[in-house]
Parts: sequence; C-alpha cells; structure tokens
Amino acid sequence: MYIPPPFAETDQPTIEAFLRQHSFGLLVSTVEGVPFASHLPLLLETAAQTKGFLLGHMARANPQWQALACQAVLAIFAGPHAYVSPSWYEDQQVVPTWNYAAVHVYGTAQIVDSREALRQLVERTVQVYESMLPAPWQLDARASYVDGLLDQIVGFRIAIERVEAKFKLSQNQPLARQQRVAQALAEQGGEAAAVAALMSQRMHKKGSDS
Repeated sequence: MYIPPPFAETDQPTIEAFLRQHSFGLLVSTVEGVPFASHLPLLLETAAQTKGFLLGHMARANPQWQALACQAVLAIFAGPHAYVSPSWYEDQQVVPTWNYAAVHVYGTAQIVDSREALRQLVERTVQVYESMLPAPWQLDARASYVDGLLDQIVGFRIAIERVEAKFKLSQNQPLARQQRVAQALAEQGGEAAAVAALMSQRMHKKGSDS
C-alpha cells in the first residue's frame, strides 16, 4: 500500500484497536494463479514473541480455502471514509480529496485441521460479536446441529508477518484547515462524522504530545 509519511500509522495499540473495531475484512489470495478475495470476519489474536494471528472461517464450498495452506495472503481492513471538498479549505488553489483509514495485514495461512479447534474458533467468533449486543445469544457448541454446520465450513489461521496502516486524515494540512474539514465532516453525520472523530482524536493527540 502506498503510504506517504504523514499518513503512516505505527502505534501498535491504535492498529490493534482498529483491527478489532473494523474486523470484517477482505482476504486476498490466489486460486489457480488468479487473484481471489472473500469478505470475512477476521479476529485478531495477539501472542507473545510473535506479531499475532488472524482467525477466520469460510464456507467449504468456497474454492479459496483449497489452495490457502502455506500461501502468502493479504487481509484488508477498511475503516470510515469520506469525500473532502476544497471549499472547506477556504483557499483557491486546492483540489478535492478523500479521507480514510485502512490497514493491510500480510501473513501466511494455515488450515485449522482439528475439528475441536474449529468448534472453538466458531464459538469464539460468536462470543466476540454477540458481546456487543444488549442481550447476547449463546451458541451451544456441543449441540448436534453445530456438528452439521462444522461440516460446511473450513477454519484458518494467518500468522501475521507485516502490517501496513494508513490513516489519511488531512495531516498534511495546516491545523486550522484540519479543524475546518473535521467540522464540515461532523456536520454531515454518519460515516463522515466517524472520519471527523478520527481527525479530532489525531489533532488532540498531537496537541497533547507537543
């Protein structure tokens, strides 16, 4: 991923928080020599003395898993994004742009061969996403119907080798201009407001560090 220095994010806790918050990723590999991608929830697992792992599963009918073992793969995670109008800059010699946050994770994939490990992976996935709900649903991992479901999926584990994080949030602009852009985005609401929140966090952190 092309990352100009002002937009590079290297803070590990920030990257890990992003991966957990935006965990629905795009897994890219090759199938018969051709790029192939699947949209999947991917869970970050941190581990001592390693760069961590991504855990996931896909339908057994999906051909991607058949060539996944030991293959170098790329997982792409996208955060909020929004169009930035030059009218917010209050300057004539400017052009439109786009603000966004994204993380690319590179690693080597391994298939989860153990049925018990696959069961635990599914159970953990359910727990992670249900924990966000006011009345979490619980999966009975030993129920007979779960065995049937496990037959229809394939689990995998990606050993993380390299992470690229790009938070393009107008950091290359003067502070006053960043503030105007953030205010304009916040007024739009929705995803634009989420970008504004990221910008505000960045400006606040920079102000605290100076």
